[in-house]
Amino acid sequence: MDRAIRTGIGYDIHRLAEGRRLILGGIEIPFERGLMGHSDGDVLAHSICDALLGATCLGDIGSHFPDSNPAFSGVSSMDLLSKVVALVCEGGYEVVNVDAVVLAERPKLAPFISGIRSRLAGVLGLQIDCVSVKAKTCEGLGSIGRGEAIAAQSVALIAQV
Repeated sequence: MDRAIRTGIGYDIHRLAEGRRLILGGIEIPFERGLMGHSDGDVLAHSICDALLGATCLGDIGSHFPDSNPAFSGVSSMDLLSKVVALVCEGGYEVVNVDAVVLAERPKLAPFISGIRSRLAGVLGLQIDCVSVKAKTCEGLGSIGRGEAIAAQSVALIAQV
């Protein structure tokens, strides 16, 4: 019998703000501003959560971890991602791979990509060669290009166990 294969797409964007730590893919990036959010604001982890939830038809991150719930205030997005992976597994699927892109004018993320991939792979239960993370700028265009925000887009592939 063939295994069912599903894909999901995720997206998230958060405004940059003073007095916040910049967390991407569970890694703290040295920068003068961080991402606003009810949790730690990790747009990369959030977009992967949404991709996995989409692939399993389980809604989105806000329906599982609403910003109206004080229990999720300041929570690590890697903890949320771990819970989403558990939901995928409970549904009879396993994560096969994730491909993501972070859209940020600054800071330059190239020095951190390997660490981000490793951290994500650990939480997703994957080998590092099954987790792709890229960084792109917006060439000065829009809120991201003006340095007001950072966004991430992700695609996840899951397969029936």
